Amino acid sequence: MKILVTGAAGFVGSFTSKQFIAQGHEVVGIDNLNDYYDVALKHGRLAWLNQLEGFRFRQVELADRDAVNAVFAEDKFDRVVHLAAQAGVRYSITNPHAYVDSNLIGFVNILEACRHHEIAHLVYASSSSVYGLNTKIPYSTSDRVDHPVSLYAATKKSNELMAHTYSHLYGLPTTGLRFFTVYGPWGRPDMAYFSFTRDILAGKTINVFNHGKMKRDFTYIDDIVEGVTRITQKIPQGVEDWTPESGDCSRSSAPYKIYNIGNHNSVELGTFIETIEQALGKTADKNYMDMQPGDVLATYANVDDLAADVDFAPNTPLADGIGHFVRWYREFYKV
Repeated sequence: MKILVTGAAGFVGSFTSKQFIAQGHEVVGIDNLNDYYDVALKHGRLAWLNQLEGFRFRQVELADRDAVNAVFAEDKFDRVVHLAAQAGVRYSITNPHAYVDSNLIGFVNILEACRHHEIAHLVYASSSSVYGLNTKIPYSTSDRVDHPVSLYAATKKSNELMAHTYSHLYGLPTTGLRFFTVYGPWGRPDMAYFSFTRDILAGKTINVFNHGKMKRDFTYIDDIVEGVTRITQKIPQGVEDWTPESGDCSRSSAPYKIYNIGNHNSVELGTFIETIEQALGKTADKNYMDMQPGDVLATYANVDDLAADVDFAPNTPLADGIGHFVRWYREFYKV
């Protein structure tokens, strides 16, 4: 197939593009290469993607409707995997307009292009942050998610609502993927595991929010990619007897579906830091702090429907994944 991957220079987008190519597909990747974090990482990912036969890259701003339409007009795509977004919970508190431009305007531009070019399946990245104030653990896709606690989370919830509208009105098959704390080599420097590793090696104090008592479902990049590529092949079907009162918010009478992709294992932040310390062979100097605005106490994915529908559930042990990351970090930054 010919697949459009947005955010192809990003963490998840680059690995997903690589996997699609390994499976024999042709990938057109787009990205705006913004400077939210070190652009050298984005260029580094593109460097190894550009060496792969079957990959083409175009620098495109998703909020530019004409530019997006031009990409779709130039190629006849079989699938669209939309992984581009302005990421970061805390950054959304101080830079809200970046999230509107990329995550809302950019997403409707993708939806419109998919509709007019009759794309067979749109797969897009949502986030575990949509669960917001939910307290029932583990998080299930059948649960309501009406109380986000950051603008980033609100834009991701909005993406799910917008996708459902297009599935309902135009029959566009859409699948949203709620990623849970993705980590691994070539990851994002704004993520805790990355900054912890950097600061511990530099002998700097790390800030430990909520005194280390938060919990996260840490999911290794290879598991995320496996989930994305399998789901891309599974076009959702409307459920004939479904109603909003059925109690399952992840499905619809329209061709619409939501999945969690998480390691279905919630790890306390203190234990997470200990795992990094063990991989580095160095103890961190810690500054314990209160919970930050926009954060949630715990995330934990129920992936029963993922396992049932595509026969896969993430399972990389945290120690293995962190070990892979630390080895990459030392080699890439020569420390």
